[in-house]
Amino acid sequence: MNNKLIASAALAAVMSTGVIASAEAASKKEKCYGVAKAGQNDCANLAGTHSCAGQSSLSYDKGEWKLVTKGTCSELGGLSKKEAKQLYLASK
Repeated sequence: MNNKLIASAALAAVMSTGVIASAEAASKKEKCYGVAKAGQNDCANLAGTHSCAGQSSLSYDKGEWKLVTKGTCSELGGLSKKEAKQLYLASK
Protein backbone atom coordinates (compact mmCIF):
# COMPACT_ATOMS: atom_id res chain seq x y z
CA MET A 1 0.00 0.00 0.00
CA ASN A 2 2.78 2.45 0.93
CA ASN A 3 4.64 1.60 -2.28
CA LYS A 4 1.57 2.59 -4.31
CA LEU A 5 1.36 5.89 -2.48
CA ILE A 6 5.06 6.61 -3.00
CA ALA A 7 4.84 5.69 -6.69
CA SER A 8 1.78 7.93 -7.13
CA ALA A 9 3.51 10.84 -5.42
CA ALA A 10 6.61 10.37 -7.57
CA LEU A 11 4.51 10.23 -10.74
CA ALA A 12 2.63 13.39 -9.74
CA ALA A 13 5.92 15.19 -9.09
CA VAL A 14 7.31 14.19 -12.50
CA MET A 15 4.11 15.23 -14.27
CA SER A 16 3.96 18.63 -12.53
CA THR A 17 7.56 19.31 -13.52
CA GLY A 18 6.62 18.82 -17.16
CA VAL A 19 3.66 21.19 -16.87
CA ILE A 20 5.80 23.85 -15.23
CA ALA A 21 8.49 23.48 -17.90
CA SER A 22 5.88 23.85 -20.68
CA ALA A 23 4.36 26.94 -19.08
CA GLU A 24 7.80 28.47 -18.59
CA ALA A 25 8.75 27.81 -22.22
CA ALA A 26 5.49 29.35 -23.44
CA SER A 27 6.12 32.51 -21.42
CA LYS A 28 9.38 33.01 -23.30
CA LYS A 29 7.55 33.16 -26.64
CA GLU A 30 5.44 35.83 -28.32
CA LYS A 31 3.15 36.01 -31.33
CA CYS A 32 4.88 37.59 -34.31
CA TYR A 33 2.77 38.65 -37.30
CA GLY A 34 3.98 38.66 -40.90
CA VAL A 35 6.86 36.19 -40.56
CA ALA A 36 5.15 32.85 -41.22
CA LYS A 37 5.68 31.12 -44.54
CA ALA A 38 2.66 29.63 -46.30
CA GLY A 39 1.38 26.65 -44.34
CA GLN A 40 3.61 27.38 -41.33
CA ASN A 41 1.38 29.74 -39.29
CA ASP A 42 0.65 28.78 -35.69
CA CYS A 43 -3.11 29.44 -35.47
CA ALA A 44 -6.03 31.63 -36.56
CA ASN A 45 -5.38 34.74 -38.64
CA LEU A 46 -6.63 38.28 -38.11
CA ALA A 47 -9.05 38.11 -41.03
CA GLY A 48 -10.84 35.14 -39.49
CA THR A 49 -10.65 33.13 -42.71
CA HIS A 50 -9.23 30.11 -40.88
CA SER A 51 -8.72 29.00 -37.30
CA CYS A 52 -5.96 26.40 -37.42
CA ALA A 53 -2.23 26.10 -37.67
CA GLY A 54 -0.75 25.39 -41.06
CA GLN A 55 -3.63 26.84 -43.06
CA SER A 56 -2.09 30.09 -44.30
CA SER A 57 -1.85 30.22 -48.08
CA LEU A 58 0.51 33.19 -48.45
CA SER A 59 4.05 33.61 -47.12
CA TYR A 60 4.67 36.61 -44.86
CA ASP A 61 0.98 37.60 -44.73
CA LYS A 62 0.64 40.40 -42.14
CA GLY A 63 -2.45 38.71 -40.70
CA GLU A 64 -0.73 35.38 -39.99
CA TRP A 65 1.39 34.79 -36.90
CA LYS A 66 4.01 32.42 -35.59
CA LEU A 67 5.38 31.97 -32.06
CA VAL A 68 8.94 33.26 -31.80
CA THR A 69 11.37 33.79 -28.94
CA LYS A 70 10.33 36.86 -26.98
CA GLY A 71 12.16 39.98 -28.16
CA THR A 72 13.09 38.67 -31.62
CA CYS A 73 9.96 39.58 -33.60
CA SER A 74 11.13 42.99 -34.82
CA GLU A 75 14.54 41.54 -35.73
CA LEU A 76 12.72 39.05 -37.96
CA GLY A 77 10.81 41.88 -39.63
CA GLY A 78 7.56 40.97 -37.90
CA LEU A 79 4.81 42.98 -36.29
CA SER A 80 3.08 42.93 -32.92
CA LYS A 81 -0.63 42.07 -32.91
CA LYS A 82 -1.50 45.75 -32.45
CA GLU A 83 0.63 46.80 -35.45
CA ALA A 84 -0.70 43.98 -37.63
CA LYS A 85 -4.29 44.77 -36.67
CA GLN A 86 -3.82 48.45 -37.56
CA LEU A 87 -2.48 47.47 -41.01
CA TYR A 88 -5.30 45.00 -41.49
CA LEU A 89 -7.98 47.55 -40.59
CA ALA A 90 -6.35 50.24 -42.76
CA SER A 91 -6.38 47.88 -45.77
CA LYS A 92 -10.17 47.34 -45.53
